[in-house]
Amino acid sequence: MSEENLNTANNTYKTPPSSGNTTPPLGDRGVGVGRGAWFLACQVEDIPTDGGACVRLGKEQIAIFNFSRRGEWYATQNLCPHKQQMALSRGMIGSAGEQCEPKVACPFHKKTFSLLTGECLGEEAFRIRTYPVKVKDGKVYIFTGNA
Repeated sequence: MSEENLNTANNTYKTPPSSGNTTPPLGDRGVGVGRGAWFLACQVEDIPTDGGACVRLGKEQIAIFNFSRRGEWYATQNLCPHKQQMALSRGMIGSAGEQCEPKVACPFHKKTFSLLTGECLGEEAFRIRTYPVKVKDGKVYIFTGNA
């Protein structure tokens, strides 16, 4: 799907009924419509290399990770569900298991979560919300919606 489908008058995107696309193309700044929108979260230089930082989108705190060793970006909720602390953006990132799954470990109690699925990589049933991330022209965008 091309960026021509982006409504530039109010920077929103609506998924055509037949497309089945769950993550629309990137716009400059979104307004929540239907399934969600892309939001400009920050500049690339705001996030440390191989680390994370927290941004606020609306009422929600989102942790953004620049996993430069892998050349990948991730975003999750900042709230660690284990002890209900806003801390994941300060966690350590790394890889887990034979598949080298990207993960973040809470800095307080070391609970680890997949940056791909949000699942707790320990035996606990905790889970965190993850968000699609795109980087374009030095800007970091987060897709929010009913994921």
